[in-house]
Amino acid sequence: MELLPYEDLLERVVSQTLELVDRGVITPIILIDGRAGSGKSTLAAKLQNEVFKQGESMPRIIHMDDLYEGWQGLSLGAEYLQRIILQPLLAKKNASWQEYNWELEQRDRWREFSGGTPLIVEGCGSLNQYTSAISNISIWLEVDEEIRRARWLERDGNTFDEYFDIWAAQELDFIAREKSPSLADYGLSSPAVD
Repeated sequence: MELLPYEDLLERVVSQTLELVDRGVITPIILIDGRAGSGKSTLAAKLQNEVFKQGESMPRIIHMDDLYEGWQGLSLGAEYLQRIILQPLLAKKNASWQEYNWELEQRDRWREFSGGTPLIVEGCGSLNQYTSAISNISIWLEVDEEIRRARWLERDGNTFDEYFDIWAAQELDFIAREKSPSLADYGLSSPAVD
């Protein structure tokens, strides 16, 4: 994994994404993984905007939060990404999936993506043994727990405070099994900016 400062990382990934498009890669796949509160969504949005500003079609972002099946669903969400979204895209078919509704505790809204633009998948579990083999660019964001927990509280307030440790345990299990950080092309040499 090559470690870069935040702005250099963003610049490198934008440049590499544009090169992939120029070389004819129809749907470059970019994975952004890390633990809760590490800055994955923020980096995904910045990457999306920077690629679009360079004249390319707006990249599609898929948030793993929309794929997890509840607070115990990290591994199921990763498997759903592989089976329902990435495998059809690799077969040059449309991917159709249902987002998970956290309030109703079930899948509901349908989404579709036919490819043709860069795809950014962000969230814990997006980078694993399967996805690393098919992605074009992969990023692991490592941030101290104190910063991550503060971001979690800032983003969600105390609403989900009881779930932080439950989720953290799943992250640790998944990371130990899949060795996600070791699969990444890039990482941060300093904490992500807000």
